[in-house]
Amino acid sequence: MAQEVRGVIAPGKDEPVRIETIVVPDPGPGEAVVRIQACGVCHTDLHYKQGGITDEFPFLLGHEAAGVVEQVGPGVTDVVPGDFVILNWRAVCGRCRACLRGRPWYCFDTHNARQKMTLTDGTELAPALGIGAFAEKTLVAAGQCTKVDPAVSPQVAGLLGCGVMAGIGAALNTGGVTRGDSVAVIGCGGVGDAAIAGAHLAGAAKIIAVDIDDRKLETARGMGATHTVNSRTTDPVEAIRELTGGFGADVVIEAVGRPETYTQAFYARDLAGTVVLVGVPTPEMKLELPLLDVFGRGGALKSSWYGDCLPSRDFPMLIDLHLQGRLALDKFVTETIRLDEVEKAFERMHHGDVLRSVVVL
Repeated sequence: MAQEVRGVIAPGKDEPVRIETIVVPDPGPGEAVVRIQACGVCHTDLHYKQGGITDEFPFLLGHEAAGVVEQVGPGVTDVVPGDFVILNWRAVCGRCRACLRGRPWYCFDTHNARQKMTLTDGTELAPALGIGAFAEKTLVAAGQCTKVDPAVSPQVAGLLGCGVMAGIGAALNTGGVTRGDSVAVIGCGGVGDAAIAGAHLAGAAKIIAVDIDDRKLETARGMGATHTVNSRTTDPVEAIRELTGGFGADVVIEAVGRPETYTQAFYARDLAGTVVLVGVPTPEMKLELPLLDVFGRGGALKSSWYGDCLPSRDFPMLIDLHLQGRLALDKFVTETIRLDEVEKAFERMHHGDVLRSVVVL
């Protein structure tokens, strides 16, 4: 029987979000209903609200979430009611060419729930990243549920559902950071700080944080940065080279998503070094680099989508590391809020006042 719950929707472009009654259907084949316990307020939700992703309003916002499986549909075997799970927005298919080649983190046919959640008048909702977790309960594909140790706090666990996993994965999975490496991270928001934490976890010897905000640079030090550079007053390329013996960093992670900062990342890496783009650009952005420089500097230019993560592999491992005291995921939580405070959280995010606001239900 369908359930009615409270949820936060974005009714139209740049309109304030509001709480509405959401109708959640019973799960169909391959689907699950999850009772949400916590959900982070991510920049991607703000992009949805601003119409920067699609124009399929109204959106049911929220995607960086953890909760408990309440119901499962026919054919679901990986999770059962009562399992504590982190939600992910890339449920791998197991059948596409990437999955069949043993690279499921590149899955080309990820999927979401087939049924739609609606308003009480029948208006269909577009769930953010196929999740829609600013709600007491949500309907997802069962493959979007990853079971983890329930000893972890939900507000900490949910952050792996998007931004924190994107940053950690950019360092560990895409960038291949390892012991003794020098790493520079340009942009020290939530994703950039997570990349710093990932580099620290991997044993990088030198981790250089770059940003234009001294507050963010101070936070980056708490995540594991060994050096900081304010690029508003200092040329970051020259500073990174100076801190690495004149050579440049082994891995440079660009967590802003702009041509200017990507160009800085390109020239701040060592010969044969790696650049990882994890910041999300907008459609109109263009990049121009001398092709001879691309050839002559060697190395690798990579994009990292969701940290090239495989949730079934990475989420339980990172939660275990957190519970062992080796990965301080709790440092990413600036504040906990209620559902009716999401609009204010967007304002604080826009002004750079928080690393993560987390809705607790």
